[in-house]
Amino acid sequence: MKFIETPLKKAFVVEVEPAFDDRGFFARSWCHEEFSKHGLNADLVQCNISFNLKKGVLRGMHYQAKPHEEAKLVRCTQGGIYDVIIDLRPESSTYKKWFSVELTGENRKMLYIPEGFSHGFQTLTDNAEVFYQMSTLHHPESACGIRWNDPTFKVKWPTVNDLIISSKDQNYPDFK
Repeated sequence: MKFIETPLKKAFVVEVEPAFDDRGFFARSWCHEEFSKHGLNADLVQCNISFNLKKGVLRGMHYQAKPHEEAKLVRCTQGGIYDVIIDLRPESSTYKKWFSVELTGENRKMLYIPEGFSHGFQTLTDNAEVFYQMSTLHHPESACGIRWNDPTFKVKWPTVNDLIISSKDQNYPDFK
């Protein structure tokens, strides 16, 4: 696996390194030891799937507050997404900065998101499926969000004709 550090501290794009033969290829997509060697949280305890019927679905920007902050490893297994993270760690040199990457079933890239980040995505295709590995169980009492178009962050999203977003995600208050 290749670990490519993003401009945001401790967030990585992870690429598989396929070994091809006549049948196709084989590649590791997860290794506790390699993630640990890169200083990443390798204690993943829960996996989730998000399936999205239409292009233009926007989910986010979600995170869990202390004491249940979570690291995530996100991969799009079918279709494509525009994946966005925002650094919400006040002590970080990249505090309030955002980063995006296109994850698709074809490019097989993954995004490692450390604790203290907000995460969301917009689907680029119909029938997009996203697979998450999480470091912490879901704690509803710690679930938080910031609005996808909060003026504090100025995230640039792909333009779509019909944005599909939940009222919960649409109505998060301005970040303070």
